[in-house]
Amino acid sequence: MAYIITEPCIGTKDKSCVDVCPVDCIHGPDDGEQLFIDPEVCIDCGACVSACPVEAIYADSDVPDKWKNFIEINAEFYKK
Repeated sequence: MAYIITEPCIGTKDKSCVDVCPVDCIHGPDDGEQLFIDPEVCIDCGACVSACPVEAIYADSDVPDKWKNFIEINAEFYKK
């Protein structure tokens, strides 16, 4: 399982999730509009979920249908 950051992060980009991540797997470009979770580094602890003030982070299996496209957006970010 991996965690996915979805649409509510866009424009907010609060870094509370980064601060609680024990493996430093949440990143995003300084000029980007959202953050991303590296699925290869994430240990699936879920600490980021409760830390997110806009409820943008979900387990990949729990991403709401309206934001399923963010699974691919996250994957593409780490293919670069």
